[in-house]
Amino acid sequence: MKTTQTPAPLPAESGAPITKTDLGPPPPVKEKKEGTVLNVFSHGVLVIWAFMVVLPLLWAVMTSFKDDRSIFSSPWSLPDSLHFDNWSRAWTQANMSDYFLNTVLVVGGSLIGTLVLGSMAAYVLARFEFPGNRFIYFLFIGGMSFPIMLALVPLFYVVNNMGLLNTIHGLILVYIAYSLPFTVFFLTAFFRTLPTSIAEAAFVDGASHSRTFFQIMLPMAKPGLISVGIFNFLGQWNQYMLPTVLNTDPDKRVLTQGLVQLAVSQGYKGDWSGLFAGLVMAMLPVLAAYIIFQRQVVQGLTAGALK
Repeated sequence: MKTTQTPAPLPAESGAPITKTDLGPPPPVKEKKEGTVLNVFSHGVLVIWAFMVVLPLLWAVMTSFKDDRSIFSSPWSLPDSLHFDNWSRAWTQANMSDYFLNTVLVVGGSLIGTLVLGSMAAYVLARFEFPGNRFIYFLFIGGMSFPIMLALVPLFYVVNNMGLLNTIHGLILVYIAYSLPFTVFFLTAFFRTLPTSIAEAAFVDGASHSRTFFQIMLPMAKPGLISVGIFNFLGQWNQYMLPTVLNTDPDKRVLTQGLVQLAVSQGYKGDWSGLFAGLVMAMLPVLAAYIIFQRQVVQGLTAGALK
């Protein structure tokens, strides 16, 4: 005759209090030391890098408010008083105002043209299949790898034969051609990440290709446009080689040419405070643009990975 064995009652059922021995040993606690050393090292490298980048900028701004004697006698000390005449002297006597206006005209026109033409070309290459699509795309990629120094001499003769030498609009066209390869490469990858269902719905509703692009797809690509616009703005604002070769008229000089001219002329006169003031003038728009649009730049760079 078989008998069934009943399990022993639990301490809670028998009325006995539950002890730690009844519950068994606690689960092992996971150590949180994984990656701690790596995080400390990476944060330390970032702090050192930030210090190396920020310190020269702060020193240049601080030096622009000193007089020439204080620059050499106490280069690391704060200015005893703010010499705003350094900025006014660089702005008027060194013609930085004219150089600044020329740079704004050239960079503004070339940036608008680059974004409009680059976005249109990138949209077609990303959304439409036609014979020669990949060939045209790789031509733009090849333009990124072509050194601009090899094209300076033939570019000079081409611009001269077109009658665009020493002109603002000629420099704008060259800047656009110089920036298009990277713009098309960047925006082609970005347009491929956008959903096609919205564009297809617009076509069903009777929208044309141009209306779909300008009213639907282009606003959706705003993060990518801001990102590539910031990169092009930095490259075009700091461009020195192209205007030096194609823009030899003293009245049409841009900021980079003006800073070199200021460094040469003020170096003989010993007006170092005016030189630092002009340097900060050329540097501030770039810093302001990145500080204002830094969030959009990060969104544009990570949009393809998040979709």
